[in-house]
Amino acid sequence: MSFINYKKREIILKIVYYGPGLSGKTTNIKFIYSKTNPDARGKLVNLETQQERTLFFDFLPLSLAGLPGFETRLHLYSVPGQLFYSASRKLIMKNADGVVFVADSQRARKDANITSMEDLEENLEHYGVSKDEIPFVIQYNKRDLDSKMPVEELREDLNPGGKYPDFKAQAIHPEGPGVFDTLKALVKQIIKELKASQK
Repeated sequence: MSFINYKKREIILKIVYYGPGLSGKTTNIKFIYSKTNPDARGKLVNLETQQERTLFFDFLPLSLAGLPGFETRLHLYSVPGQLFYSASRKLIMKNADGVVFVADSQRARKDANITSMEDLEENLEHYGVSKDEIPFVIQYNKRDLDSKMPVEELREDLNPGGKYPDFKAQAIHPEGPGVFDTLKALVKQIIKELKASQK
């Protein structure tokens, strides 16, 4: 649930990047951090686990239209993808305003994507919500690899009927195609819901 700081005139949105291990969640956040104005961002916090990292940083997007008279600050988190970090993922999901599911496009990661999506659904259920009740987008990352599955097949596994907005991405690419498109689409959903709730 978004937090409104009336003293600073800020709306704080918590966005969680979710997905299987090494799907590109960390790479997405690092890319966004690298392209964000240093004066408008906080420190990149890196929590190391044996298998993977959890990253966090916050920033004020300069071109984001939120509620009149308020700036919108985004808190971005990545969750550890390895299944044995379930408790960490559940904790990070608490009070999330929106979720980006980062799928690994490689065919060898098909089962890992599906398992991670099921894990996300369980963790949302723990907090009494579903993917239909929270702003949610899917990113098919690693589209630059030869071993990638067709988007149609990924969509069949993770987004049947194209119910949720989804994007192709290459988070490791110097220009990060699809990375900001994914984030912007999610933030628009969150802001739309926030404005509707203020009426």
